[in-house]
Amino acid sequence: MKNVLTPVELHSTIDSTFATALLFARRFDGYIEGMPLGPDMPDLVAFDMPVSWTVADQQTWKEMAEESRRHFEQFMGAAGVPSHEAAPDRLSWGWAGESSFGDSHVSSHARLFDICVLGRPGAERGDARMATAESVLFDSGRPILIAPPIAPKTLGDTIVIAWNQSMETSRATAMAMPALRKANKVFVLTIPEQKVDGPTGDQMAHNLRANGVPAEAVERSGKSKGHGEAIIEAAAALGADLLVKGAYTQSRLRQMIFGGATSYILAKANLPVLMSS
Repeated sequence: MKNVLTPVELHSTIDSTFATALLFARRFDGYIEGMPLGPDMPDLVAFDMPVSWTVADQQTWKEMAEESRRHFEQFMGAAGVPSHEAAPDRLSWGWAGESSFGDSHVSSHARLFDICVLGRPGAERGDARMATAESVLFDSGRPILIAPPIAPKTLGDTIVIAWNQSMETSRATAMAMPALRKANKVFVLTIPEQKVDGPTGDQMAHNLRANGVPAEAVERSGKSKGHGEAIIEAAAALGADLLVKGAYTQSRLRQMIFGGATSYILAKANLPVLMSS
């Protein structure tokens, strides 16, 4: 996972997003590419459009991209990260594009990278947009890493896999394998009330150990709380600094109407979350 994409949207938690991307890239001595993010044209009437995007002419988009690049460069410079031109064979950063891109272009560009790091979506003005996360999640073929609102101090030392025995979580676990192999401890967490038919947590932990991952199966009850809340509480109790989760085992429409673990975690998680669909 040496190639990390970070769409740059100047929301309120962008520095935490940068810090999360940098922590992840440091584990692999990798490359971080920033990409200026603006709305797709259909998004211009979306309810979550920042006020600053009400005028979407090309000059405005170019100015937004320049401001995003300055912020990204300043952060990487303060962290002591060189540009890719100066250090092509070690941890470095680069930039894509002179004008802001929409969600569809970001999800397409993300197919070139190992992972895409995004801010935690929210409904408040200045929050990262859910539309961006879902576009990359479903259209890139790559995992996403959701950064929490407050920058984490570590990432990937202790990993919890929210194992509900589903195909989506199996795929997320496979995509997270490079990070799992570098972890000090991995917990395969099962909440009995939310699992589907499939291999048990013990079986997955056994398989991970055979692949060099220090994995242990654990089980926690979710009877008295929602599934997403149970996962987050268990991850915190286990000391996790990264959560691996398959996205939307139930349909997105059902989760929008009735709620679900993925929707709750996207809205509430205070640790980095690696997801794939």
